[in-house]
Amino acid sequence: MAQLIEIEDPADPRLSDYRDLRDVQLRESVEAAEGLFLAEGEKVVRRAVEAGYAARSFLMAPRWLDGLADVLGRTDAPCYVVSEAFAEQVTGFHVHRGALASLHRRPLPSLDEVLDGARTVVVLEDVVDHTNVGAILRSAAALGVDAALLAPRCADPLYRRSVKVAMGAVFSLPWTRLPEWYDALPDLGARGFTTVALTLADDAVPIEEALAGVDRVALVLGSEGHGISDRWQATADRRAIIPMAAGVDSLNVAAASAVAFYVAGHSAG
Repeated sequence: MAQLIEIEDPADPRLSDYRDLRDVQLRESVEAAEGLFLAEGEKVVRRAVEAGYAARSFLMAPRWLDGLADVLGRTDAPCYVVSEAFAEQVTGFHVHRGALASLHRRPLPSLDEVLDGARTVVVLEDVVDHTNVGAILRSAAALGVDAALLAPRCADPLYRRSVKVAMGAVFSLPWTRLPEWYDALPDLGARGFTTVALTLADDAVPIEEALAGVDRVALVLGSEGHGISDRWQATADRRAIIPMAAGVDSLNVAAASAVAFYVAGHSAG
């Protein structure tokens, strides 16, 4: 069972995992170097632990303890009990979703492991906003996508904001990083996937048409600013567009992903 430890000094070194959470660059460097990630909120913390991620520690106010009593009961990780004002002082933001947990990362699975048995996958190229990555993974888990593949420069799905927006979907949806960028789509084609890039390219066809007759599909989404790179557009098997009403040319990448996942789930292969 977790040991409950009351802490009154914001500078206590035991709280280093939780310090200055608003600084994205700092957090990314610390989390990568130390092999940790943070989960926020009772549901997300629970899902992370239930998915097998080992806890390093927990941080919560007394009123949050009962809701996670069963989780705390099956770990030896310390639980630092602090006031809500204290938690805000340490983290730099209002911790309003019940609890924080610091957990150990696990080695990413191989591409073969993630694609084993998958029929619909999403491929993200340089989606750099953590909120978008979290929203895409949440939609993917909800709408029947089997796995997610991330290009090397994509935002971290285990960054706190991504995990929070995904509502823990990152723990249930298989995902990994692509080993390389340049030939990623031809490699997926060789594995039996039809790669369909969502793009505003002149030869893009409505997504329903692009997905017609496809058995195994890899839906490709590009960065928030420039979309899919020229290389990936050129090497995708098909290019697709979500038809828009007059005056609007595109959706936010997270919204577009949800539409594409829904269409893919209702297209006959």
